[in-house]
Amino acid sequence: LSPSLSLSLLSLLYTTNATLVHAREGGSAELDCNLTPTSKESTTPNLFPLHVVEWVRLGFNVPILIKFGVYAPRVHPNYKGRVSLTRGASLLVERLTLEDEGWFECRILLLDSKKDNFQNGTWTFLSITAPPVFIKTPPTFVEVLLGDSLTLSCGAHGNPRPTVVWHKDESQIEKHEKIKVLNGTLSLASVTRNISGVYKCHVSNTEGNLTHYTQLQVKGPPLIIISPEDTTLNMSQDAVLQCQADAYPSNLTYEWWKQGQNVYHIESLKSRVKVLVDGTLLIPNLIPEDAGNYTCIPTNGILTPPSASAHLKVKHPARVGRMSRETYLPAGMEGVIICPVQADPPVLYVNWTKDGNDLNLDKLPGWIVNSEGSVFITTANDNAVGMYTCTAYNSYGTMGQSEPTQVILQDPPSFRVPPRPEYLQEVGRELIIPCEAIGDPTPNITWKTPTAVTTLPILDPPIFLSANCTEQGVLLQWSPPEDPSSPLTGYVLQARRDQAQWVILSSNISANQSELLVQGLLRVMSSLFLIQLMDKDQSVWPLCFLLSQPDCM
Repeated sequence: LSPSLSLSLLSLLYTTNATLVHAREGGSAELDCNLTPTSKESTTPNLFPLHVVEWVRLGFNVPILIKFGVYAPRVHPNYKGRVSLTRGASLLVERLTLEDEGWFECRILLLDSKKDNFQNGTWTFLSITAPPVFIKTPPTFVEVLLGDSLTLSCGAHGNPRPTVVWHKDESQIEKHEKIKVLNGTLSLASVTRNISGVYKCHVSNTEGNLTHYTQLQVKGPPLIIISPEDTTLNMSQDAVLQCQADAYPSNLTYEWWKQGQNVYHIESLKSRVKVLVDGTLLIPNLIPEDAGNYTCIPTNGILTPPSASAHLKVKHPARVGRMSRETYLPAGMEGVIICPVQADPPVLYVNWTKDGNDLNLDKLPGWIVNSEGSVFITTANDNAVGMYTCTAYNSYGTMGQSEPTQVILQDPPSFRVPPRPEYLQEVGRELIIPCEAIGDPTPNITWKTPTAVTTLPILDPPIFLSANCTEQGVLLQWSPPEDPSSPLTGYVLQARRDQAQWVILSSNISANQSELLVQGLLRVMSSLFLIQLMDKDQSVWPLCFLLSQPDCM
């Protein structure tokens, strides 16, 4: 019973002289009722007068039992087969349920009485206690995906009301920032690996207790517990790279990749390599090409698999990789004859031959063997032409001479007709920019335009431009643009004859200048002038402002 209900019950029992009967769910209870008549109503000794017995339950519209004389009692449907009269008018209730708890009153009506009313009965409160009974439980086995939310609901009824306590692996779940327990329901917003385990829902009251177990497993990608380690071995030895993972589900498979490619797809490895069930990578009889980064990727098909990498170093005598059959050098320029050395430990020196003889650099000024073992030539000429081989050595020795490479001398590209630094052309006219080059082999010519695009300000041209003849020449006069934010720093004056190219007459006209005297040269130029604006970056922007030359002849 709740504290408030218990207090109300005690008060009512005290004020009404009611009785309290305790019983347990599933058992039976006897509610007393006195059937002794008063002395005035007794007619025959030991013989009770004709009467009616009613048992009424608070909250029910009709009595739960009515007994008249020797007739069989009438019983409420909820109590059919469970109630009967005993010891006169006392009520026996069997197979009790929690719903039977409540107030009961016994009423007796004496039919021979001069008063047509019931004899005052006594009130009885029937209190039912019950051990906990589960009304909802989570499954005995639960799988949840890593990162998903989780809810485990557990509830029970009983009297007194059972308390619900959750345990994980025998430890009670206290207040936790991630795990919440409210009204018997355990919830997590985002599942992590460490919440896997056995969860116990324990319900209890004064009458007993129950426990329900749930095995919780978190499904997720594998977790690498042994990572491969960097390994250094000699050529011809066997390499063993370990990789071990744990996962649920445990259907683990392992893949090994070398520098972005599955080891079973690499020509030099696929016939030798083996991946064991426990994830170990075996590479027998190492060769120099086996060196590199190896990555272990365990997977069970859940989410994104993890990976772990290690570097395998294979020590071997120095050797030369694939040598180009032909090496081209630019005549008169720097050139390099490459020896593609592979060496671990590092190369100590490289020997070269030319046309079958040892290459003597002392007789070839400007020739050296650089730190990478290649021949560097300051100025390539006919002396460089020939057949070359190289042999590399380190502390382990050498794996032999390279394939030969034929050095061929060629003319580098050079301009025969280069484009001019600047071209001017009227808007709407065709512009041809020539570019021709020579070389051996014939060079390819490509054109490129600047990728950066600059938004230029819109400038107004000079205004009130006029040209007047004087004895000294033609006097040009103008007014500057009215835009105060203009980046104007000066003017450029150009002229041309007919359709010939424009000729710059003056390029250092001050931005503050508003007139210019053009002498003599005008007599041999065209009848058109072009005045342009020049910005702070010395870029000239044509304003296409044309003037016809005045008749000064």
